[in-house]
Amino acid sequence: MNAPSHSAFANTADEAIAAQDALDNGMITSEQATQVAMQNTLLTPRFYTTDFDEMDAIDVSSVREDWDILINKMKADPNKGHFKKNDTWEDVDWDGMEPKLRAEFIDFLISSCTAEFSGCVLYKEMKRRGSNKDITELFQLMARDEARHAGFINDALREAGIRVNLGFLTQQKKYTYFRPKFIYYATYLSEKIGYARYITIFRHLEEHPEMRFHPIFKWFREWCNDEFSHGEAFALLLKTDPKLTESFTNKLWIKFFLTAVYSTMWVRDHQRPLFHEALGVDTTWYGQEVFRKTSEISKQVFPMTLDIGHKRWRPNLDRMEAASRQVAAGKARGGIGGTIYRGLGMAKAAYAFVALYTIPAKKNVVPARPHLEPSY
Repeated sequence: MNAPSHSAFANTADEAIAAQDALDNGMITSEQATQVAMQNTLLTPRFYTTDFDEMDAIDVSSVREDWDILINKMKADPNKGHFKKNDTWEDVDWDGMEPKLRAEFIDFLISSCTAEFSGCVLYKEMKRRGSNKDITELFQLMARDEARHAGFINDALREAGIRVNLGFLTQQKKYTYFRPKFIYYATYLSEKIGYARYITIFRHLEEHPEMRFHPIFKWFREWCNDEFSHGEAFALLLKTDPKLTESFTNKLWIKFFLTAVYSTMWVRDHQRPLFHEALGVDTTWYGQEVFRKTSEISKQVFPMTLDIGHKRWRPNLDRMEAASRQVAAGKARGGIGGTIYRGLGMAKAAYAFVALYTIPAKKNVVPARPHLEPSY
């Protein structure tokens, strides 16, 4: 297979990965960056596998009109060539960057690269294993997009002298099994909250360009649109089976994933204070704003949203964040004392999660058609 010269122009995930490998010819792999990407914790992106036969059996005839519109838009590939440095990309003084900010920003880039590539791996595997034309076509298109995103972030990391070895991750990172419906819930939320995160930062930096300390943020709008489209695809997949959003048990699962995704984002972002300070963004405001956007969007398919204004909401998110720090400190300390300290932190996190999960949700009526367009 002859790969394009850059992953931005790849037509498939395989081409994008091959282009990344070609760029690395003669370059020493950064083991540290790859090991960070290899980690499996509650706060790090995971690689998933699922029951591909069950996914291959999906019948999209009930959402055919919206499905064809979305697929045709993705096949038109409006962002082909976008995820590539151009003459608006400024040089970055990595050596002159404040060391703690540099560490937090690199952690952000590695985490983002891993998350994007995680989607690529899952979607690519569905394309490889499936025979359902509708499903395999969708997952091929989404894998292409995610591979481009991961490659673009890797390009930015190379300027700091490191990169994530994507091929090594594919072979060596631990995979977590999720039932298809859990993949739908988690990935739908991941794509939509990704859109909300990136567009919030992009709009903020439009108003305050002096706070744009790295050029990669200029590419966030088109990036957001890819994330939004992928979320639309999972909204349609959820619509193919009403039980996925209407049964009592599945409503409990939806609330669980909403709580888990929101609280994980809150904890992770509050552990990067200098990154958000450099952007001129208050981390607490940013978290609530992203939750607000995501909640509004998710009304297209979920029968409930979380009450992010409830009196128990903020205090227990903060408890989750404090507990996460305690868990990390206990792990670093080691020994019996560290194990006990870590266990107490995990108990506090569990208590805070239950307190969040038991906040009464806000019900909403799901529209017959889930179709949305980016509006922020």
